[in-house]
Amino acid sequence: MKGIRAVNRIKVLIVDDSAIVRKIFSEELSKFPDIEIVGTAPDPYVARDKIVALKPDVVTLDIEMPRMDGITFLRKLMKHYPLPVIIVSSLTPKGGKLTLEALDIGAVEVIAKPGAAYTVGDMSAQLAEKIRAASRARIVKQKEDGPGNGGPPEPVRALAQTTNQVIAIGASTGGTEALKAVLTRMPVNSPGIVVVQHMPANFTTAFAERLNGLCPMTVREAKNNDSVTQGTVLIAPGNFHMLLRRSGARYYVEVKDGPMVHHQRPAVDVLFKSAAQVAGANSIGVILTGMGADGAAGMLEMKKAGARTIAQDELSCVVFGMPKEAIKLGGADRVLPLDQIAAELVRMM
Repeated sequence: MKGIRAVNRIKVLIVDDSAIVRKIFSEELSKFPDIEIVGTAPDPYVARDKIVALKPDVVTLDIEMPRMDGITFLRKLMKHYPLPVIIVSSLTPKGGKLTLEALDIGAVEVIAKPGAAYTVGDMSAQLAEKIRAASRARIVKQKEDGPGNGGPPEPVRALAQTTNQVIAIGASTGGTEALKAVLTRMPVNSPGIVVVQHMPANFTTAFAERLNGLCPMTVREAKNNDSVTQGTVLIAPGNFHMLLRRSGARYYVEVKDGPMVHHQRPAVDVLFKSAAQVAGANSIGVILTGMGADGAAGMLEMKKAGARTIAQDELSCVVFGMPKEAIKLGGADRVLPLDQIAAELVRMM
């Protein structure tokens, strides 16, 4: 029986220049029976040799390290030896921008280093979940010319007219690239879009800024009481739930604290359930790649309230968890490849 358990455990290599972080991560993650720490490395040069020798299923990688930075190492790794990588980053503007670059290159998840606003207990549970998600991720070998090959996608033709509709989108593992694929194709006069992407605080700020530079629509991190208006995308800030509210004909968002839902804050279910209550048939729900069941129950509530709903298909997902659960519950009207979702949204509108 011991041999069977060992085979099923997820082998993890921790790469971080901080001996304290390596020790904390090793001790905390070793408490989970399905995770095995096979080694640690203080820099990418040591990590390179250990990856070859230990063949980990998942690597956690700091991006600010001596001798070789994590971005350079990740680029080489995804080109020559692609495997699931979780970025461990500091909650700083610089950390946020570097993390988004790492996600572009091929990292599948991000987590913040423990700090005053992010306890070791929260970190260990969330990191364990991210390791499980990463171990199931579909990894694509990095192309020679890097991300962005071929230029930006062609946006869908602008809408002839719009009504007071709202689009709610939820995503997790692999979602940063999936959201980019959808939002860069949306016409500039699309109805207001509200988004929950599982991501720590501060990283959502950098993520919204990055999308704003790529999308026809205006993209920004949501603030409490922001109006949901035509041509605007609001991204839920990390570590806060976002709910859709209505006052007369005006839709707006409530950004608030609260208990985690499905181990997440923000949670897709919180957004979707509020959309079902206040927008009903005037809303469209979209669930993209990610591990777990967050968003499945909320999408079903949206559908029951008259909303139209879309789930990303398995082949185009990095992790087919959240869409799979939504489909299983009967919450998805359509199941589509990622590159067809924007066009279907326009057709629905």
